[in-house]
Amino acid sequence: MLVLGIETSCDETGVALYDMKKGLLAHEVYSQLEPHAPYGGVVPELASRDHVQKTMPMILSVLEKAQCSLEGLEGIAYTAGPGLAGALLVGATLGRTLGWALGCPTVGVHHMEGHLLAPMLEENPPQFPFIALLVSGGHTLLVDVKDIGEYKVLGESLDDAVGEAFDKTAKLLGLGYPGGAALSALAKKGNPGRYHFPRPMINRPGLDFSFSGLKTFAMNTLLEAKEDPMAFADIAYAFEEAVVETLVIKCKRALTQTHSHRLVVAGGVSANDSLRTALKQLMETLGGSVYYARPEWCTDNGAMIAYAGALRLQRGQRDDMKISAKARWCLTELNGLAEIS
Repeated sequence: MLVLGIETSCDETGVALYDMKKGLLAHEVYSQLEPHAPYGGVVPELASRDHVQKTMPMILSVLEKAQCSLEGLEGIAYTAGPGLAGALLVGATLGRTLGWALGCPTVGVHHMEGHLLAPMLEENPPQFPFIALLVSGGHTLLVDVKDIGEYKVLGESLDDAVGEAFDKTAKLLGLGYPGGAALSALAKKGNPGRYHFPRPMINRPGLDFSFSGLKTFAMNTLLEAKEDPMAFADIAYAFEEAVVETLVIKCKRALTQTHSHRLVVAGGVSANDSLRTALKQLMETLGGSVYYARPEWCTDNGAMIAYAGALRLQRGQRDDMKISAKARWCLTELNGLAEIS
């Protein structure tokens, strides 16, 4: 089955072609960072307009790269949520309309299921079951994964997602938007031990997260540091250290509770070097394995949507004629593949 994947949930347009026998044939990602940077965050209307302009030309470009035609498509998958409503509707409308025009089935994909399954595109994919840590600009989730569609959310952020906390703290440090990668780069120049940030909610039972307080702590620390130029790198180091250690503690707790020895880490923040190093050390200590997607598949992309959609289309899942998008959509609302067949 040859499936076209369309990702338009936020500020990146992703398109990919996935063949169930041959694997990923071609993919492209267009980032909207430049138009949103002056505003310090994503402007939904600008994001939607860019998707309208970019998505169809990218589809034609990916088809040309793979030497395929629109008529050769056997399925179309698009991100149906969660995300920005207007941006989601661009991909949903285009995907559903193309499906109708070409007479091929379509399916709306859950954005976070796409991230969760992205490591499956690698040569050494994880086997079910496993624990998944999903960390992005909009979500922080710990999920017990039994199989595709069989998800139990063990913990989630009660306020800011971890990626959002990175970006907001980076803005306080004058690093611009998006600032997560810039903050991590600055942290490498920082001195350990000068500042100690709290590790939120680690002394409470459960697996939920809270990161908004770290941003406030960083702001207060900056005010105390005043004009010290070295303080910025040291604050970045302390902030990243606190976030990483908190995530590691919660992952260890989840793995212990579920007796699991496999950890999958996905989403944009999973590309963070410090997090990868710390979780590798954790899994070596526990005698388990940790799995990631390559950096280009950590951020939003069409490859993960094409792959997740192909699995569901292959099992017979189909959308009806209604075009819809879900700005909010719980991962546990999805059906497992066994329920679809």
